[in-house]
Amino acid sequence: MDFSELDGGWRPVVEAWAQSPVGRQLLDFLSQRAAAGAAIYPPEPLRALCLTPLSQTRVVILGQDPYHGGGQAEGLAFSVPEGVKAPPSLRNIFKELQRDLGQQPPMSASLLPWTQRGVLLLNTALTVEDGAPASHAKQGWEALTDELILAAAADAAPKVFMLWGAHAQAKAGLIAAAGPQHLILQANHPSPLSALRPPAPFIGCGHFSQAADWLAARGRAISWAL
Repeated sequence: MDFSELDGGWRPVVEAWAQSPVGRQLLDFLSQRAAAGAAIYPPEPLRALCLTPLSQTRVVILGQDPYHGGGQAEGLAFSVPEGVKAPPSLRNIFKELQRDLGQQPPMSASLLPWTQRGVLLLNTALTVEDGAPASHAKQGWEALTDELILAAAADAAPKVFMLWGAHAQAKAGLIAAAGPQHLILQANHPSPLSALRPPAPFIGCGHFSQAADWLAARGRAISWAL
């Protein structure tokens, strides 16, 4: 796996993980699965770390694992490439944007513009196999994403962490331990299976307006326009 295009703030974290026993185990696992003919998505699992530098990160949106359908995952949590139909979870994100901020659903389902404004779109596991959700969970990615979350939380600049679903919410303690300078927002995963389920439904959570207001008050304004 090539780390040369990673943002310099994230690269030491990734390199240390890759040299650790758990990192080597994960990289060996990926090689073995590829050699066995498995279709692994996305082709660039570390893409979010290339597009959103640590020094510019304002918001961390944490999901679970990549989309497991062909052509959907693009290395950015919840996002799909230009021209690909929005999956159900992403449609619910657009519904909440419309409800919360009055934004009409965008023409493109790619969230790439957010990455260029300091939104890190990260999953807890960074690869998956075709048609097999969570197939690469607990194989070693979580050790890396924990370290990335810790690095973001240790950075003094105020950030909003949006933790959607149980996998993401399990990271709240890592962030809180870094200090009170960050805002942690938690809700159910935007999947249709949980988006409306109490006690923390995603639809109606108001995370986008809360994040925008909180960041603006700290001189780090962000736009959610797509």
